[in-house]
Amino acid sequence: YDTAPFEPQAGGIGTIFPFCVRDESNEDYYVELPYTLPQDFTLFVLMKERNIDIWKKKLDWIFEHGGMVHLKTHPDYMNFGNTKVGMEEYPADFYAEFLEYIKHAYNEQYWHVLPKDLAQFCSTNSLNSENSITLKPPKILCSRCRSLVKQKCISFFIPTGNNG
Repeated sequence: YDTAPFEPQAGGIGTIFPFCVRDESNEDYYVELPYTLPQDFTLFVLMKERNIDIWKKKLDWIFEHGGMVHLKTHPDYMNFGNTKVGMEEYPADFYAEFLEYIKHAYNEQYWHVLPKDLAQFCSTNSLNSENSITLKPPKILCSRCRSLVKQKCISFFIPTGNNG
């Protein structure tokens, strides 16, 4: 997550952009795509939100800063309308409403892409020194992530021209 104050392990990586994580030898790496919106279970079951306003507000903010919207949902918490919404469920219409909001508010202004294709794009571009930066570790990082940033094993991808 970029931030996750309500998750069992609070914190997050502190960015709305994909980033590369390298091993200590700096030879092998993977691209991390952080979740940038609150998880459905956290928002609708734990926090008992009754609308998608938080998702929409965060999406709008991410769009203003040129970041990546990445959402984790669980169909087992969605109620598809066949029964009364249970204690640990929320209406699947919330998810459909969010997708419609994206489609209409940002028509032709976003790249709807598979994670593997985004990872390939970021891998190619993040290793280019013009697009790769190393940030001071945010205070919310766990000690392992902070150590990786200090060792320059994590580099963040910032799209060219974004002062995010």
